[in-house]
Amino acid sequence: MCGRYTLSTPAGRLAEEFQLDSTVEIPPSYNVAPTQQVAAVLEDEGGRRLEMLRWGLIPSWADDPEIGARMINARSETAPEKPSFRRAFRGRRCLIAADGFYEWKRENGGKQPYYFRMQDGRPFAFAGLWESWDRGDGALRTCAILTTRANDVLSPIHDRMPVILPSDSYDAWLDPDADTEELGELMVPYAVDDLETYPVSRFVNSPRNNDERCIE
Repeated sequence: MCGRYTLSTPAGRLAEEFQLDSTVEIPPSYNVAPTQQVAAVLEDEGGRRLEMLRWGLIPSWADDPEIGARMINARSETAPEKPSFRRAFRGRRCLIAADGFYEWKRENGGKQPYYFRMQDGRPFAFAGLWESWDRGDGALRTCAILTTRANDVLSPIHDRMPVILPSDSYDAWLDPDADTEELGELMVPYAVDDLETYPVSRFVNSPRNNDERCIE
């Protein structure tokens, strides 16, 4: 499960990380929540572009767009064949930019939030899927984050984690001609060496709270 994350990295640094030709100024967010607009990198005729997508994938065949609120994550083990995600998996993969994320653990009769980030603070990418939904009044572009089993850093907190892609696999993930076997090799728990975690205040529990206190 990945239900909240952060992105406060300056636009220039994001352009460098994701090899973008142009930059887009994105307001810093310390509490990105489902149904909000999120920064995603899409393949664009051999290059890459940054686009804002709504978090919560709406399949093209859906009658009710509210279904997206329940589809913020896609299990990597089933996404290639699940009707809700298989079309996006085959041809609409993206990189969802982040620089940290949260997970909650049951402790002392409540849920304690923990923050996860790279030890050097650099931005990174979740493996994402995107779709376009249109019922005649304009296309709505949405996305979901793929998840996998937890690595040793996450497992004491939760049994699942978002798929984090190493930078040298960005091209392979965005390649429209990549096959399922190749993509499957990318949807694995991230190496533990780079990740660190620490507990944070329950201030982050409310999506209305969105400042640096969320990661303190």
